[in-house]
Amino acid sequence: MSLKLSCYGGAGKVTGSNFFVTNGRGRVLVDCGIEQGNDVNLEDIYGSFPYDPASMDALVVTHAHLDHVGKIPKLVKDGFKGKICMTPPTRDLAALILLDSAKVLAGDAEKLGREPLYLDTDVEAAMALVETLDYHIEHTVAPGISAYFRNTGHILGSASVRLTNEDGTTLALTGDIGNSPSPLLPDWEPTLDADALLMESVYGDRLHPGREQRTEHLREVLQRAIARGGAVLIPAFSLERTQLMLYELSNMFASGELPKVPVFLDSPLAIHVTEVYEKWGATYFKPETEDEMKREGSIFQFPFLKMTLRHEDSVGIESEPNPKIIIAGAGMSHGGRIGHWEARYLPDSASTLVMVGYQAPGTPGRRIVEGAKSVRLGDTEIKIRATIEKIEGWSAHADRDGLLKFAEAALKDKRPKAIFVGLGEPSTERFLAQRIHDYLGARAIVPEEGETWEISKTSVQKL
Repeated sequence: MSLKLSCYGGAGKVTGSNFFVTNGRGRVLVDCGIEQGNDVNLEDIYGSFPYDPASMDALVVTHAHLDHVGKIPKLVKDGFKGKICMTPPTRDLAALILLDSAKVLAGDAEKLGREPLYLDTDVEAAMALVETLDYHIEHTVAPGISAYFRNTGHILGSASVRLTNEDGTTLALTGDIGNSPSPLLPDWEPTLDADALLMESVYGDRLHPGREQRTEHLREVLQRAIARGGAVLIPAFSLERTQLMLYELSNMFASGELPKVPVFLDSPLAIHVTEVYEKWGATYFKPETEDEMKREGSIFQFPFLKMTLRHEDSVGIESEPNPKIIIAGAGMSHGGRIGHWEARYLPDSASTLVMVGYQAPGTPGRRIVEGAKSVRLGDTEIKIRATIEKIEGWSAHADRDGLLKFAEAALKDKRPKAIFVGLGEPSTERFLAQRIHDYLGARAIVPEEGETWEISKTSVQKL
């Protein structure tokens, strides 16, 4: 029996990763993410799954970002009772991300007059089903289907998954591919043994600056921002981006490249995620960074960094004189504590907003980087007089050339038969698929949501 791949999320969209693979006996989901962005159809979030959760044998999770794990508690609430496979760091990170998500979703549901998508108890029920699977171990996850993880260098614990059918047919799904080389993580590992490959394409039509260029740009932006004398706001994704910012800031302060101004990590989630990074870093970071941790104890903390877990500590930041740096979530300015600081400091011409990540369509962050003169935060329209700086290259995603290099590596042994290009905006998916076809001579497919494809050792065809 061949493998069948159905695309229920992440086809024609960056977020909401959710793929279904079956061989007729075993039934496996890969990722169960939530869609993000203010223009998301609510029924895509609150509606029923397009399959019976109770009929699934397993869920395999590539990494802990919300758009890959955010609907797992709903899946369990709706009847899923199988095993949930992920790496040990992903388990710890997913628990934090999902508990935070439950809190945010409860507030959203109250505004919408709906029942919450899930509660803390649903998160706990989901985490009770988790079985950890480390890299490079073949593990049976469903009747006739095994899973094998490889490091993708995207965030701590991230993995691509190769699913192998009992007849030897293989399908690999990348999740997200890292922007290698990373200061913290090993480079992504190639997939050399897949009859079909589904890969991401978030930055499939764009290039990132090199690491030295992006670090130099960040340093110059921060030097200018501090010299203006205002607050410096960095809306940061709590997972990975915040840790990279802390690492780079620590190095810049230690070298004297930046004046020693107060830095506030104003995100309870980011603080706890940083603790997980410190817990697993000695095992999962790149060897030179592991050595650095052993020498220094912490690569993220420095004397004038203040972590504000409690609300009252957060409120106290305003009384601290400028210049100061405030790192807070959410990374797309669509919630969290950063909204408070943007409302306070965006109207101030001496202040600076530094955007260091992808901004999804429909989010306040997207409107800000596109040059809006004002932005609605909550129920208030906020004038923008602060300087807006967009820093390229700090994404944890591979860029156009990195993705093409990944695809080329996968084709080394004249496999796969086809490469599916997903997890991107439609135009980006098409652009990358065309490059794979033109530059590598491979069959590249841009799947649509709801499509099913049959994969065998000799062919890939749409059903």
